[in-house]
Amino acid sequence: MGISQYIKEIGRGKDGARALSREQATDLMGQVLDGTVTDLEVGGFCLAMRIKGETPEEMAGFLDAVHQRLRRLPDNGLTTVVLPSYNGARKLPVLTPLLALLLAQRGAAVLVHGTATEDRRVSSASVLAALGVDPVTGPVALGAGQLAFAPTEVLSPDLKRLLDVRRAVGLRNPAHSLVKLMNPCQGKAFVVGSYTHPEYASSMAATFALTGTHAMLLRGTEGEPVADARRTPQMEAFRDGERHLLQAAQGGSLATVPDLPREVDARTTAAYIRAVMDGERAVPPPISLQLEHILQELHHHEATDHAIAL
Repeated sequence: MGISQYIKEIGRGKDGARALSREQATDLMGQVLDGTVTDLEVGGFCLAMRIKGETPEEMAGFLDAVHQRLRRLPDNGLTTVVLPSYNGARKLPVLTPLLALLLAQRGAAVLVHGTATEDRRVSSASVLAALGVDPVTGPVALGAGQLAFAPTEVLSPDLKRLLDVRRAVGLRNPAHSLVKLMNPCQGKAFVVGSYTHPEYASSMAATFALTGTHAMLLRGTEGEPVADARRTPQMEAFRDGERHLLQAAQGGSLATVPDLPREVDARTTAAYIRAVMDGERAVPPPISLQLEHILQELHHHEATDHAIAL
């Protein structure tokens, strides 16, 4: 059918554009991911959505299409912690790998997934490689205490292709939000979502609530799903569509500043993370708080499932 009829609805400008229903959004995104539309149509879709902005219903529909096509990790009988890593380091070291390793050390199954969307930034993939964690080449079952890094193209080559449109047009598109919202697991997952701009906090929260995703939402470090090592951000949990405040944002001036590496390259960041994991350096308090909140959410979810089973 093509997506021209949808572009007519969403492409009328910020004030004239009409929102799509969840079912229409699912059909649109499905055609984009399946590659049945032209490059011109894909570009038109990306630019129109960038100008209009996505509604929660549209994002839920886009997610439906993504989930129908994902190469999901097998059900491991556990709740897997999912850390989407797409922003990388710009001015601060990317410490998503540190959070992942700390979670695995405490017995969680952890999946980090991502790709480099800007060549100038240092990615979690490069830091994990420096730590000896190689990317998987296909969906793997993760046991308790295991960590894996999955490049986006392993989970969805079609979604990776849509992310790469940014390199051609210079603007983000719905794929950049979808990767931070999706559940790449056949079984239960706890998605740690992060945002940089306040408007995305509202839209991501509404989408998590609408889709009933078990998730955490916080303002991450330069868009990464890890708390800023310098100041504790607000952290919220989503349980079956209900929103719960876990941690209030730290106010006031900073009493102390953590001793972070001045360089953000992969080798320096990996050396810092090794020192923390070996106990030679302290875990930054905001990351320690985030770690405990995630573990508590995992225990809460397991306890709830056990009560329902009884």
